[in-house]
Order: sequence, then structure tokens, then C-alpha cells
Amino acid sequence: MLLGSGAGEGAAVSVGGAELDREGLWSAAAAVAERVAGADAVAVHGEASLSTVVAVVGGLLAGVPVVPVPADSGTAERRHIVRDSGASLWLGTPQEGTGLPVVPVDPAERSSYALPEPSPESTALVMYTSGTTGPPKGALIPRRAVAADLDALADAWDWTPDDVLVHGLPLFHVHGLVLGVLGALRVGSPLLHTGRPTPAAYAAAARRGRRSGRGGSLFFGVPTVWSRIARDPESARALSGARLLVSGSAPLPDTVARDLRAACGHSPVERYGMTETLITVAARADAPRRVGWVGTALPGLETRLRGEHGEPVASDGEGVGELQVRGATLFEGYLGLPEATAAAWTGDGWFRTGDAAVRDGEGWHRIVGRMSVDMIKTGGYRVGAGEVEAVLLGHPAVAEAAVVGEADDDLGQRIVAYLVGDGISPEAVIDFVAERLSVHKRPREVRVVDALPRNAMGKIQKKLLGNAPA
Repeated sequence: MLLGSGAGEGAAVSVGGAELDREGLWSAAAAVAERVAGADAVAVHGEASLSTVVAVVGGLLAGVPVVPVPADSGTAERRHIVRDSGASLWLGTPQEGTGLPVVPVDPAERSSYALPEPSPESTALVMYTSGTTGPPKGALIPRRAVAADLDALADAWDWTPDDVLVHGLPLFHVHGLVLGVLGALRVGSPLLHTGRPTPAAYAAAARRGRRSGRGGSLFFGVPTVWSRIARDPESARALSGARLLVSGSAPLPDTVARDLRAACGHSPVERYGMTETLITVAARADAPRRVGWVGTALPGLETRLRGEHGEPVASDGEGVGELQVRGATLFEGYLGLPEATAAAWTGDGWFRTGDAAVRDGEGWHRIVGRMSVDMIKTGGYRVGAGEVEAVLLGHPAVAEAAVVGEADDDLGQRIVAYLVGDGISPEAVIDFVAERLSVHKRPREVRVVDALPRNAMGKIQKKLLGNAPA
């Protein structure tokens, strides 16, 4: 079964203080499954609530594709997702722009309704990507891919029913929903969702667990979460009893890892994935910590690096190429977009991630940016902007950093760093990078700005950097 057995004692899921044991969760989800069975797809309002968990599990029990809709989506985005996905029902709090019949979700409701386990090849989730161009695309995630990914991560992280998972991530992305909810249910470990991923909430979850005899042992977060915890030593110390911290979705700065280790004795392991691939590369729990490196390919997956013209890139820890993957966790394609689906794959069956990476001789990967905007060709070298940015963020005067390649008559492109911070000396920053990376990776120019241009999701818009306010 995709989600394991519904049997078991104690709380299975707690979200914002509301909780259900496994028997109660399966029974409440069965009530949802009874209402939605036979639907083409169901849209779920992805707010951080127990109702969201019940709705998602109910859809999966019914064998109906579940479409998680971001809780913070605007009306236009919500309308696009609902229409494009073909969802015929809306589960959860009614929202403007859906135009769908609403199925109420009550965690207190109970039912014994049951259906046979759906085919592993059937679609479990239709998850929408936030592409750089055009409206979001719906990635079709089969049940077998979810099962394969969660089993591989359980192996990598020694994740067992004895763990208590703690996180406060959104319940509409791979990290928070697939790993953070479905992973806990498949493994059989209790989930304690903090509602919001604040330092105080993570610390309170750790202390609450210890009082009940089962302290939080596995904590998920993104670099922003870990950075805020690292700046709150009291909250960080509360995590000293954890078995493993996991970071993903963006590179973890060296300074954050260092401060966490000093405060609580742990440096997070990192991992890499995409909506289309789920998690494909992860650092194992028993491996040495290598900050900035996202680990090795999970069991059942393969990776390779290719240059701009499809040529192999050496696994020497320096050569940069597009990361391509294949294996058990990959999606089936983009809903209703055969041309986009075909373009996402190479002729010999590898998925093009679009991410620039390096790989060393031991199979460890470092993600250095996007091929489209973060691959800089300078003086005959290929440099990933993300690698330079990670070092710049380790400088005490630098609060934010964005690195781009700008046209240069001599070098082809010169490396330019846009920095936000106090008391930044361009010469000192350039030397700082040259001391830590190959000299050809140092910025040729540093521009100090008041702010970096960002989109509504908070991502830096590098194409607008020439217009950054100075």
C-alpha cells in the first residue's frame, strides 16, 4: 500500500495542535474517499491544517488524482490550476475562482468505506510547477514514483517508525506534502506539523515531544528556516536531542550550518529534487557532512552531467554541466502538453533538469544554479553562479548575493556580483572568494545595491539586475 497500514497506536498526525491517531485518520479519510470516488481529479486547498491531510489521504484512498493548490495562490493562478487539471471537486475551505462543487472535510467524521489499492501506475498527484515562462504546468506523479522515492529516502536517512518527524513546511509542495506528510505515513512515524516553521515552534515541538517520551528526532526545513533558528540560540539548543536535520529547496549557507552545529551539535544533511522528479539525490544520515553538497543518487536513480552540446562532463568536482536524471521516481509527463513533455527528455531517455551541477569522483553533487541564467562562460571556463554566491554569503559583511555573467570583450563574460550588506569592501570580497575557490571564479566586479529585484515568490530576478536600486 502507498501509505502503509492504518493500524497503530498514538497520534499519526498533528497539525497546529489538532491531531488524529492512525485509525482516526484512515477513518476520516475514508469518509472523504466515499464522497470523491470516481471523480476525474480533486483539487485540495493546501493550507496547513489537519483537514488538508485528511483530504489528500482521502483522495489517494479513492484512487483519484489529487491536485494540491497553493494556499497563497491568487484567483487567476487558482482558476488556471483547477481548469487545467480537470478537477471536478474542491476539497477544503471554499476559495474564490474555483467554480467547483465543494466537498466538506471534517477530521471528526468516520467511515469504513474501502476500495481496492489502485494500480501503482495510476496518477497519485498532479503537482503544478512554477515555470519561468507561461502558466504553471501540471506534472503527473504516479503512485509508484511516490512509493519508490519515500522508500529510498527512508533508507538514506534511516527513517523508521521510531522517529518523530517535525516540520512546518507548506502542504502543497514536494518537501512539505510528499516527504513531510506521505513520507511519515508510509514509514509509520508520527508527524508533528508546527503550523508555521518558526524557531519557537520547532523548539516547542522538540520540548513537547520530550515531555511525552517521544522527542522530535527528524526535522525538515529550508535554508530560511535553518537560518532563523541559527540566529536564535535558545531555539537551536532545543534541537540538540534530534537525530537528523534535513535541508532542501535551496543551497544551505556555510555560516548557517556552522552556527547550527555550534548551537545544537547538528549540521543538516542536504538533498535535491524537483516537482517532476521528486527527490533524486540526497546526503545519507551516516555520511560525513559536506555543506553545499546535496549527496549521491538515491537507490533506483542515475545521474549524469552533460555540456551545452550534449557532451559528457567529467565527474571531477570542478566541471559544470546540466544535471540529467533517470529512474523510478520520475513523473509521467506534463498534463495536456506533449511537446513540453518531449522537450524535457533527451533522445536516450534522461530527464533534463535544467540545473547546472558538478559531481565528484565519489558521486557527490553540488548544484550551482540554472543552466539558463547561472552558467557563466568566462575565459574558457564554465562557472556556476550558485557556487560563487554560496561563498559570498559566508562573508560577514554580505547579507544577500546574486552573481551574473556580463558581456566582456576579453573574457566572453565577466563575473559580476551584486551584493546587499553593510560595510562591503569590493576588493576584500573579491579576495575572499579567490582564497576559497579557483581564482578564475572570483568576481571581476562587485556592485553594492540596496536591494535585489525579486518576484512574488521571493526569487531573485537576475534579468533585472542591471536595474537594481543602488
